[in-house]
Amino acid sequence: MSAFKDANYWYFIPTLVVIFISHWFRAWRWQFFIKEIKKIPVSTLFSATIIGYMANTVLPAHLGEVFRANVVGNRSEVPTSAIFATIVIERIADILSLLLIMVLTLFVFPFPDWVIESSYVFFLLVVGIFTFLILLKVRYERTMRFARIFLRILPERLAAKIEELIEAFVDGINGLKRKSDYIVILILSILIWALYALSFHLISHAFNLFELYQLSPISSLVLLVITTVAIIVPSSPGYVGTYHFLCKISLAMFKVPGPLGLSYAIIMHALTTYGVAIVGIFFAWREGLSRLRTKKEISATNY
Repeated sequence: MSAFKDANYWYFIPTLVVIFISHWFRAWRWQFFIKEIKKIPVSTLFSATIIGYMANTVLPAHLGEVFRANVVGNRSEVPTSAIFATIVIERIADILSLLLIMVLTLFVFPFPDWVIESSYVFFLLVVGIFTFLILLKVRYERTMRFARIFLRILPERLAAKIEELIEAFVDGINGLKRKSDYIVILILSILIWALYALSFHLISHAFNLFELYQLSPISSLVLLVITTVAIIVPSSPGYVGTYHFLCKISLAMFKVPGPLGLSYAIIMHALTTYGVAIVGIFFAWREGLSRLRTKKEISATNY
């Protein structure tokens, strides 16, 4: 494709830097959710985060998150289920952030109906989970009595594991005891998503899209919102295909031709997924692959 030949590759380096800084902020934010369980260095959480992203490139349905929890569990000698619960809380914060970005962007850009309808589903799901977590925080015993009514229909072992996860969720919520914790988490969330948007902005410059198609700065936010659907919804390993399709149709909204949009998607996906995966392989080697238990062992001992 001629787009690859004409692209300014110098933009790829700062894009990678921005991506890794965003992941460092993510690890820092994660520390606030996990601190009630145990004080864990940000460097350990960063390493686990990158390993998790690396695993997601070869495993479907976000199973890399299990490896991410397992790395921290092994390093800190904390049950993997407790760590995994904080990851779920973190993902809830991500979806809330994404919905907020979308609402703000709607004031200046009309999203397609299918994007808006998808956001309704995410919104209802998050509100339901968020409400349940808040009730657990303020009325734990009463909420658990209600939850156990539904758990009775499940096999006893599965019900016990779910109740264990719920208790771990409560530990993650209770870790945020000071108002300043919420403020720092909000600031870090803003920085994380701003850096994600900046990475799209830089690659748009690499392909000279702002000059060729008079893209507005809001295009980076539109790309961010729509392509994140490919990441949130469980899909193929590395989000191959889904990510490229959504990125291509997002750029088409700004009159960017399909072949050029696909070239953009390939580069963006390679940097954000495989660029991170290469570093993840190094971190996994450093951790010692023998310390990373198999999925079967994880399932037998923690879930």
